[in-house]
Amino acid sequence: MSRSPARPSPSTADAQQESVVPTLRVMRLQSPELHKPSAGCLDGSPLLHNALCLPDSLEVLVGETFTAYLGILNVSRHHTIRRLSVSAHLQTPSQRWQLPSPLEGSGVDIPEGSAVDAIVSHAIEESGQHILRVEVSYASMEGGTKTFRKFYRFQVVPPLTISELTTRAGENSCFVSISVEYNQKGPGSAPVVISEADFLPTQGLVAKRIGKSPIQCEAPTTAAQLLDASGFMTPGAVMRHLFEVSTNDSTLRGIAAGDKLGTCVFTWRKSMGETGTIASSLITCPAALPKLSDPNFVVHRSGLSVDVAAAAEGRKRNPGNRSNLSIQLPITVDPIDPPARVKVGTPTTVEFYVVNHSEDPMTLQLQFRLSYMCELAVCGPSFISLGSVAGDGGSTAVSVKFLPLATGLMRVKG
Repeated sequence: MSRSPARPSPSTADAQQESVVPTLRVMRLQSPELHKPSAGCLDGSPLLHNALCLPDSLEVLVGETFTAYLGILNVSRHHTIRRLSVSAHLQTPSQRWQLPSPLEGSGVDIPEGSAVDAIVSHAIEESGQHILRVEVSYASMEGGTKTFRKFYRFQVVPPLTISELTTRAGENSCFVSISVEYNQKGPGSAPVVISEADFLPTQGLVAKRIGKSPIQCEAPTTAAQLLDASGFMTPGAVMRHLFEVSTNDSTLRGIAAGDKLGTCVFTWRKSMGETGTIASSLITCPAALPKLSDPNFVVHRSGLSVDVAAAAEGRKRNPGNRSNLSIQLPITVDPIDPPARVKVGTPTTVEFYVVNHSEDPMTLQLQFRLSYMCELAVCGPSFISLGSVAGDGGSTAVSVKFLPLATGLMRVKG
């Protein structure tokens, strides 16, 4: 009598047919937000009842830290996952970052019905589409290695719109006005607080805040002053900060057009204390472009002489540049520490610094004509011969005595 082959038990059949593939779960970790109850609620519940809620938006903001939870589960009831390794990378619009985790290259084993997990994070520094790339490798039943990848896309937006306006304040300094707008205007947008605003100057420069920081101001006495001093910004709100950037070395030529001044960095906080940092683009010194057709353009404290000196240095590196500013203005004349106030009828001496920016020596004469002056006259000779002044930055100084004739704003030309 023949016997039929014994059938495997149900558990044995399931074990043979079951594929051992790890299950990957990825979640973004984010703090909750404060619930904003609707006006006119009369249910009698406390104000902070159910105060925490899930965020309305999954957008990531520039400056905050993106944190993700990686969970790998072994859903098999009979097999162990061998030599598991998990690697994570974050692809930004400009580069790719590796996110370290304890599961990277570790080769861990996951028993049946168990799981392992890890947390990865990275500071977000630019806006645009980002991609979280997670790769899982493990040992197959045949003894080889299997791999699968998953990609998670998310959008990054800047929470603040930063704009700047830079004005020359002389040959050695600039005023930088920074405007900050909180541009999150959606229905679920929560307010933020600007806790710090710092200007990071480039090497050789120093920055000083004009006016006090909101967090350093005197103790407020009213509710409105308390709100202004907190740095609190609702969606669409705008704040402005003013800085003075200057050279800290008197031996330098000054700040010329195109010189790098630095960047402004803002630190903001969400309602649950999450902190983020965002910086402005690199701020440069603007050009002091004179209107040569205007006979009344002002040279003193415009920074024009520094621009001409810098252009003369650039002309040496590029001799063929005929549109160079040092060719348009080969000679500059600047007063040296002129007095801010003078007395009517009292002669005042002012020293002038004359520089020859051309390539060749020049024989110069400094002339002050009465028709070009306003409310004052030269006390003594108005035409002064300076002799030969060498080229390529040759200079000389001359003193002239002026007599104020009336009160008001005075102008000297020559």
